[in-house]
Amino acid sequence: MEIKRSDALLKFMNVDPIAMSEKTPFKLHNLVDGQWKDTKEYTWVIDPMNGEKIIQMPKTNEAELDEFATSMNKCPKTGLHNPYKNIERYCMYGEICRKAANLMFQPDIVDHFTRIIQRFMPKSYPQAFGEANLVRNFLANFSGDQVRFLAQSIQYPGDYDGQKPTTYRWPFGPVIVISPFNFPLEIPALQMMGALFMGNKVLMKPNSKSTAVMEEFIRMLIYCGMPPSDVDLIHMGGSLFEKIYLKSNIRMTQFTGSSDIAEKLCKTTNGKVKLEDAGFDWKVLGPDVKEIDYVAWQCDQDAYAATGQKCSSQSMLFVHKNWVNAGIYDKLAAIASKRSFDNLTIGPVLSVTNAQFIEQKEKILKMEGAKVLFGGKINENTKIPKCYGTFEPTAMLVPLKHFDNPEFFKILTTEVFGPFQVLTEYDDTSIPKLLDILENIPLHLTAGVVSSEPDFRNLVLGHTVNGVTYAGLRARTTGAPQNHWFGPCGDPRGAGIGTAESIQLVWSCHREIIMDEGPIPKNWKMPPPS
Repeated sequence: MEIKRSDALLKFMNVDPIAMSEKTPFKLHNLVDGQWKDTKEYTWVIDPMNGEKIIQMPKTNEAELDEFATSMNKCPKTGLHNPYKNIERYCMYGEICRKAANLMFQPDIVDHFTRIIQRFMPKSYPQAFGEANLVRNFLANFSGDQVRFLAQSIQYPGDYDGQKPTTYRWPFGPVIVISPFNFPLEIPALQMMGALFMGNKVLMKPNSKSTAVMEEFIRMLIYCGMPPSDVDLIHMGGSLFEKIYLKSNIRMTQFTGSSDIAEKLCKTTNGKVKLEDAGFDWKVLGPDVKEIDYVAWQCDQDAYAATGQKCSSQSMLFVHKNWVNAGIYDKLAAIASKRSFDNLTIGPVLSVTNAQFIEQKEKILKMEGAKVLFGGKINENTKIPKCYGTFEPTAMLVPLKHFDNPEFFKILTTEVFGPFQVLTEYDDTSIPKLLDILENIPLHLTAGVVSSEPDFRNLVLGHTVNGVTYAGLRARTTGAPQNHWFGPCGDPRGAGIGTAESIQLVWSCHREIIMDEGPIPKNWKMPPPS
């Protein structure tokens, strides 16, 4: 990917590329209490493709957290707006969405966001454009009156004249969004907007690898009329971030990312979290073989698009013997071999090193009968920094029997957040074992059941709990959550994204207000204590 240094400039900062030099480097800024702020120290964000310096990012220290705590503590539990307070802000955010969507439907603006995404999270142009396109469609969806409709109330008859119970969707007040590097625009933008729609004040903590993308989006929203004090943006690593909880009255935290960090956050926040954590996602190819070329292409997309760095990436493929006999493996290998660094259909792996990849591969190869189906090698001829992984699209084939061994099961269901998947074969007699394996996989984000046979499809669907499950001949595991719910299932902490239902669930709570103004009965007398 050849991108000039000036392409990293953010349009809404009005930075002059001619005036910029190594002596006057382009810098990101924290946003706190409506003001863009410098920090005492800065650190460099490096280019994932070649290790060169791109942008200086604030290195926020512990002392500088105080102003964020002060800013967040200004927001009461009742939020910035609610159905009884500042209700004009619901319409305000509908108008902000309309203006922002109109901007992002301009070809140069959507191209700009697409290339910024590519700059910090290298993936092919179609993959990065899909992320920007999803965000602009989301903004269009919630334009006009749609934000106010999120706070729709339900009223029903009381016990007597004058009593009117009404349900309301109520904000939490000060909240936090912690977002990952792999979707640097889509995930933080959708979660932040949902929180703002419902009346919360948001502290944004994007991943430091790709945090520049979110700063640009926030600057665009301010340009479109968003009050700058509605959102605080902090650039920093995660080690100090827990201290913000000790200094402020954060009411809820939404986290997308590693399941290990998610569990730590649960303790830090005393359970006041909504999580979309790691997803070891599986796909089952059923007994009926149809459209093998299409199915192979979709499997490749699910496993290796965006270099496998999607929370919905296909981590495990269960292949019925009928597909093996039809030659599915050769087709998968042929498609994967066409991926290239030249067009970023394969790229750097930002959270898994080459050493970790090799370690996982070797653990699996120690299992009897396991082998590398294709891939398995390090890409040597790149300038990718050694802190990142750079390995080929890889598929490991493992006999089904090894899932009976608890130690092996844990290894086989360990997610490698990159272009890496495990394949295993089954037949009609081993369907009960297949269902047992699916039951024991601990994470339940996405899944796919590729089958046109209703009995088989319904059997798998009825014995699994994944939050987003595609079923049918075109079933996948990866899919954009702009038109449907996206999130895990089976965990009361699960966070959704994309839809009105997910926004209400994650970013508001139920409040019941009972208007009780009925006439006192004429013959009322003081009753005895009960």
